[in-house]
Amino acid sequence: MIDVRALSKAYGANVVLDNVSLQVLSGTSYALLGQNGAGKTTLIRILSTLVTADAGSASVNGSDVAADSGAVRASISLTGQHAAVDEMLTGRENLVMMGRLRRLGVRGARRRADELIGAFDLAEFAGRTVKGYSGGMRRRLDLAVSLVAEVPLLFLDEPTTGLDPVSRNQLWNEVRELGARGTTILLTTQMLDEADRLADRIGILHDGAVAAEGTPDELKERAGGELLDVTFDSAQTASAAADLLGSAVRGTVTLTASSATVSIGTDGTANAVKDVLDRLALGGFAARSLSTARPTLDDVFADLTGTTNTNNKEQAA
Repeated sequence: MIDVRALSKAYGANVVLDNVSLQVLSGTSYALLGQNGAGKTTLIRILSTLVTADAGSASVNGSDVAADSGAVRASISLTGQHAAVDEMLTGRENLVMMGRLRRLGVRGARRRADELIGAFDLAEFAGRTVKGYSGGMRRRLDLAVSLVAEVPLLFLDEPTTGLDPVSRNQLWNEVRELGARGTTILLTTQMLDEADRLADRIGILHDGAVAAEGTPDELKERAGGELLDVTFDSAQTASAAADLLGSAVRGTVTLTASSATVSIGTDGTANAVKDVLDRLALGGFAARSLSTARPTLDDVFADLTGTTNTNNKEQAA
């Protein structure tokens, strides 16, 4: 569905995309994960024909984004970072208007609006003007509007930015439903758990380049088979223990009010745990407690980018 080959884009001296290549199969969900400035939105804008690349090539649904932009636009819908709906119209009026713009005809536009109102649980609010909607309701309407025309590919650019946890989970459910119905989805996000929950494959963008790519499980394997979290009585002790253990340490010391924890990559066996404890004992370090945890995308992201995000481990015990 999407084929990107050696794509590059710069604005003056600022290189935003640097030789990016990736493929997205039809009927799958792909997440571009990265921090602000990583190049995620620029890539989406190139694929949706809003921006021209400096080098490389890209095709969407078999059409070249530069040479056949009209065919590309006919194959896609784009939901940007901010809701693009008319606040002075009702939710239903927004949907019908988009249907008319998509040339569904009066009856077809109304029928499609009714279908989407039901699919996105908007019936209670459909007759109200959008200016009175909550952020979550606007986002759901925005997603519904982008699906008025049934296209094979949906771009979601940081779809849950600014949403509260309840609204975020509701939108995640809607996106999963779309994927289950066969829609190909390319989403950008800074949220590790969002990529983990929604994507079949993930590409991690860092400084404009693809630092890693794979399924969520494949990427987690890069952070080691399992993590051993060892807690000490002070940050000073934890830091010294981390220095002793060297390259086995994943991320950095995690501080709490009265202790500090070091995460150590192991193969998950009892012998590996014993080896770590023996090394600590020989160095004169006494652990307060320990627990095992599976690696998460936080750990992968930290390893690849040098950015720490160590508060989201899945406890295995």
